[in-house]
Amino acid sequence: MVSLKDIAQKCGVSIATVSKSLNDLNDVSVETKERIKQVAREMGYFPNSSARALKTNRTHNIGVLFVDQSQSGLTHDYFAQVLDSFKRTVELRGYDITFINSTHNNGMTYLEHSRYRGVDGIVIACVDFSDPQIIELVNCDIPVVTIDHVFDYRIAVLSDNIQGMHDLVEYAYAKGHRKIAYITGEDTMVTRNRVGSFIRSLEKHLVVTPDEYIKKSSYRNPDKAYMFTKELLNLKNPPTLIMYPDDYSAVGGYNALRDEGLKVPDDISILGYDGSYISQIISPKLTTLKQNTEEIGKVSASKLIHLIENPKTTLIQRLVIDGMLLEGESVADIRMYE
Repeated sequence: MVSLKDIAQKCGVSIATVSKSLNDLNDVSVETKERIKQVAREMGYFPNSSARALKTNRTHNIGVLFVDQSQSGLTHDYFAQVLDSFKRTVELRGYDITFINSTHNNGMTYLEHSRYRGVDGIVIACVDFSDPQIIELVNCDIPVVTIDHVFDYRIAVLSDNIQGMHDLVEYAYAKGHRKIAYITGEDTMVTRNRVGSFIRSLEKHLVVTPDEYIKKSSYRNPDKAYMFTKELLNLKNPPTLIMYPDDYSAVGGYNALRDEGLKVPDDISILGYDGSYISQIISPKLTTLKQNTEEIGKVSASKLIHLIENPKTTLIQRLVIDGMLLEGESVADIRMYE
């Protein structure tokens, strides 16, 4: 097995210089670092993670806590892309990731599992943020970054759901729609922000939304979306446009409308959210709000690593990432019929 001493002898430098170079410390010239790293690669050297942890007091391992209520796992359209970007970013910085859970680890809590794995920091996404185990984890001494939820004294990276919903409402209004219904996701911070923005954006145009136009559903649940779509269609004064909590749920809406003999957008218009792959292949193509999953994952990773490596200089921030409206073919222009 190749050691630091072997590399030092090959390069004609001290063991300390080899160690500093392989750990990218600043008191070795760039040229020397690159030469030592090249020799290390040629000799087949791989650092021992346990030894590195003893020396640096870090494992270079980051915990990922992701508990999707719909049990979709890493097939989740939105969070799978966020976590893929997160993973690629931390790996470029020399970190590995470990998924944290409590259900398959001898009953350990999230915090106990995190300590057991010795993670340097944790990113938390798509969980029940009111869960006492989550609260315990957020209040511990391990660096934490949350995605799409805000805690005091913790860095949060947020998709701009308020502006995203505003952009969708403005688009629908510009097309002449005034009777706009909204099938929401379950009660989370994301949902509350979207619903609030939805109502406020319509009120700005003096449009009052009837209570029966807002249906409380679940994210990524086309079956419920199907059911609520039919309920909206059966209203005495049905909407001209229905908004869905995500593109996957919008598929349920398409199915309900088809079963009622209605065509999109000729008979009724619909809007999605997320900008997932399915929105771009469904016919007619769905108009939706594409969330910037690449940037959300990248920023979350960068901020967490900075917090791990520079805890005294890291600012506790709420970073809001803009999305972008993708215009499809699912919204009719009904201004001529006003």
